[in-house]
Amino acid sequence: MEQRNNVTEFVLLGLTQSIQGQKILFVMFLLIYIVTMVDNLLIVITVVFSPTLDAPMYFFLRYLSLMDAVYSTTITPNMIIDLLCEKKAISFRACMGQLFMWHLFGGADIFLLVVMAYDRYVAIYKPLHYLTVMNRRACVLLLLLAWAGGFLHGVLHPLFVYNLPFCGPNVIDHFICDMYPLLKLACTDTHIIALTVLANDGAISVGIFMVLLISYGVIVHSLKNISQEGRHKALSTCGSHITVVVLFFVPCIFMYVRPPSTLPIDKSLTVFYTIITPMLNPLIYTLRNGEMKTAMKKLWTRKQT
Repeated sequence: MEQRNNVTEFVLLGLTQSIQGQKILFVMFLLIYIVTMVDNLLIVITVVFSPTLDAPMYFFLRYLSLMDAVYSTTITPNMIIDLLCEKKAISFRACMGQLFMWHLFGGADIFLLVVMAYDRYVAIYKPLHYLTVMNRRACVLLLLLAWAGGFLHGVLHPLFVYNLPFCGPNVIDHFICDMYPLLKLACTDTHIIALTVLANDGAISVGIFMVLLISYGVIVHSLKNISQEGRHKALSTCGSHITVVVLFFVPCIFMYVRPPSTLPIDKSLTVFYTIITPMLNPLIYTLRNGEMKTAMKKLWTRKQT
């Protein structure tokens, strides 16, 4: 414990050391963050106030958008502020808090995608029993399970790191507090902890990615048995979900399904799944969903008149 207290803060190197580059990135990520918040909160408000969007799918979409907004907020504002600061320092406790929060919301996001795949499975395979199976109580329970899975996933990360001895270097070659860069600074053997990170993050990423791909593969294969109109609607919805899944999981798998190490590309990949993906998710869902676009037009046209 005394050794750990020798390091009370970490210094983040960020994405670039170039002053001009930092100014450009500041403007770019500020715009991305604004778009992310506006898009996701727009979906939340539209689903809440549109009586036509009362299906379980939109219940889950509302919370996915809310999670994406908070998930982005755990990372992006600090990074934007750091781009204007000469010294990008973060306290030990704030580092642990950030590590927990973004894995909490990232994990909950992942488990909610599984719930949404199950929702589509029930809607296509058991359409007559869909509202009975996916009743309000079942939806709330599935949402709570997603949160519980995210909490368990998130809390393991600071638990692994908190009592490690940090007795010397405190410079992290990253723009956030993540596991592998932190383990690299610990002045003790961290191979066992690194393997647990690989088992936790890597297994979850690969396992859920495969489950989701198989689930949507089964769903798409079953579409030949329904009408052309229903097939087109189901393909549009599933296509949106699959796009979101690929954009989120492919960078995560590359990051965590490998021997514990830090690579220069890690920062770019982290930008993609922590900052870019939460911005793209609402665009993907709304652009490919006719009901959502119609509800948005009705809601916002009514508010303007």
